[in-house]
Amino acid sequence: MKYQLQNRTKKFAIDIINISKLLPNKSIGWILTNQIIRSATSVGANYRAVCRAKSDKDFISKMQTVIEEADETLFWLEIIVELKIIDDNNELSRLLKEADELVAIFVSSVKTVKKRINK
Repeated sequence: MKYQLQNRTKKFAIDIINISKLLPNKSIGWILTNQIIRSATSVGANYRAVCRAKSDKDFISKMQTVIEEADETLFWLEIIVELKIIDDNNELSRLLKEADELVAIFVSSVKTVKKRINK
């Protein structure tokens, strides 16, 4: 599972980078590109740090960062969709779904570890 999620978060970052190439080459596009690439690549990079957590508390702390970055990426995707500045709605829909699924997986992982700690 660990390596599946590492690969999945890396693919997600690459997919975001690729779709960001469709953003306009002007100020709004540059800002959105910078923001979404930063947050999407942070998901994968920080998830790798989660995999090296030294304790349950360290795991939770690192995973909270992953959740924040994945949710931020979801936010930027929603902005792009609402602004209608990319025509590839199928790819945007797929990326929105993936971001939402990743957030759900990470939140569930944190809840599971918190339950284990509290027993």
